[in-house]
Amino acid sequence: MKERVAIDPTLRGGWQVPSFDTVFWLDRRHDYCVVIPVINEGDRILNLLMRMEALKIDGLADILLVDGGSTDGSLRQEWLKKKGVSGLLLKTGPGKLGSQLRCAYAFALDQGYEGIVTIDGNDKDDPKAIPSFLEALRSGEDFVQASRFIAQGEAENTPLSRNLAIRLIHAPVLSFFSGFKWTDTTQGFRAYSRKLLLDEKVAPFRQVFLTYELLAYLSYRVPRLGYRCIELPTLRRYPKGKTPTKISGIRGNLSLLSALFRACLGVYNPKTYPAPDAHR
Repeated sequence: MKERVAIDPTLRGGWQVPSFDTVFWLDRRHDYCVVIPVINEGDRILNLLMRMEALKIDGLADILLVDGGSTDGSLRQEWLKKKGVSGLLLKTGPGKLGSQLRCAYAFALDQGYEGIVTIDGNDKDDPKAIPSFLEALRSGEDFVQASRFIAQGEAENTPLSRNLAIRLIHAPVLSFFSGFKWTDTTQGFRAYSRKLLLDEKVAPFRQVFLTYELLAYLSYRVPRLGYRCIELPTLRRYPKGKTPTKISGIRGNLSLLSALFRACLGVYNPKTYPAPDAHR
C-alpha cells in the first residue's frame, strides 16, 4: 500500500465540502476505496453489502458508506463492520447526492486513496464488476463509467421512459458536447482517479454540486480535458413493479435535464479555467 500523500494546503483550503460526521472509521488498508451513497435504502443496502461480502470486495478495496440522513435504522454499525465496511460518514450539511459525494470524495482523498469507485446503495448494480473498475484505474484510466448498453452489458426491467431518455437525449447530448462516445450517462456506478479529482481544472469540490449536477458535469468536463475515459459493461437490474428511485415525477426529470444542459453549456466550469475546450 502506498504511503499517504498530503494534499497541497492551498488547494485543500479552497474545497467547499458540506459538514459531515465520521460515525466510524477503521483506517485505510488499500490504495482504492468503494464509496456507497445511501439514504433510507433499507434491505437494498443490506443486500448489496452481502453480495459484496460474497465477492470479497473488502479484500481489494476499502468500503466507505456516506449517509444522507437515513431514518430507517438500516445502517447498524456492528453489522456494517461485520460485512467489511471500513467507514461510515453522515452528511449533516445541505444538499443531496452531490453533497454526499463531495463529503466522501474529500474524505477519501484526505486518506490518500489513489482512486475511488462509486456504486449506488440501491442494489440495482451488480458489484461483480468492481474488480474490473479497480483494474482499469490501476491501468491508467481516469474515469470509468458503467454501461448496461454496450456489448456484454445487461439492462433488466429498465423503465421505458428512462431507457428512451438515456438513449435519445442524455447520452447523445453528453457525447456531442464532451467529445467522448458515452452510452449510459445517468449511471452512478463509476470510478475516478485521484489525479482527476485533484485537478483544479475539474474542481469537483464546489457548492454548486448539490444534487445530480456533479455526475453530468464530470461526464462533460473530464473528456474535454484529455483524461483517459472508458465504459465497462455492467448489469443494472430494476425490480419488477414499482420502480424504487430518488428521481421521480416531472420535477425530478426536469432537474436532471437542467443539470445536463447547464453542464454541457459550461455553466459549471471553474471560473478560473472557463474554456470548455481546454485540453491537457
